[in-house]
Amino acid sequence: MLTEPRSGRLAAWGNALLAGLVSPDEAALAIVGDDAVHRVAGLPGEPAPVGLTLALGRLRALGATGLRVALPAPGHPLGLSGPPEFNTRALDAEEAVICYGTALGLVPEVSEAGPEGDVHVEVVWHCLAVREAPPADVPSLGEAERELAEALREATEVLTRLDVAASGPVAEAAIDAYRARAERGREVLAPGYPPRAVRVLELAQRIGTLIAVASENGHGGAVSAAEMAARTQALRPVERTARRAQVAAYNSMVEERERGMR
Repeated sequence: MLTEPRSGRLAAWGNALLAGLVSPDEAALAIVGDDAVHRVAGLPGEPAPVGLTLALGRLRALGATGLRVALPAPGHPLGLSGPPEFNTRALDAEEAVICYGTALGLVPEVSEAGPEGDVHVEVVWHCLAVREAPPADVPSLGEAERELAEALREATEVLTRLDVAASGPVAEAAIDAYRARAERGREVLAPGYPPRAVRVLELAQRIGTLIAVASENGHGGAVSAAEMAARTQALRPVERTARRAQVAAYNSMVEERERGMR
């Protein structure tokens, strides 16, 4: 979780575009980010893959008024609503975007080519049918914020007691990279999102960074099987909570609009 998911960028800037807060070119540029190109395949009425600008316009014409994020993991279909075929594709990719207002979803397929240091990344978003139903296990922003604070406290206590907090040059480099990225003032969400969503997403990404560092840093000071198991148990619910919070933040623009229509 050292970088934001592509589905998050697509949903955030797609929502800003659908709300009329950014231009199609601005949205497409932000969604592509450091990748070479993004295309969308399988859009109704389009026999071949098309660019993001055309695809977002087509989705709006098909009735899409908002985009939601799904970040599923094995045993946790976070943000998904079916059918099984779409859920399977999304689970393989570990992310997806669900259109609000039309029964369509997008799953990314990422391909890389080129030598190390000059990798060319292309993304094809596959447009598939989805079930129009409430997304699975997505909390409100308030719930997500409370859960993050509680989960972080509990995990910190366990990891500190076991002396398995991330440390060493690898951990320090990863955390320094996160801080440098934050200091450059990167825009965490697109225009139109509430400040609370930005706050929740930043905290979720920070926690995700620490989890990733701890996971990549061996077993720390945990020397026994019991300590390793305790460490894994401490990290698993925190990672799950951080993913739920990310989805809540990305989906908040659609959720607010939905509440206003009731």
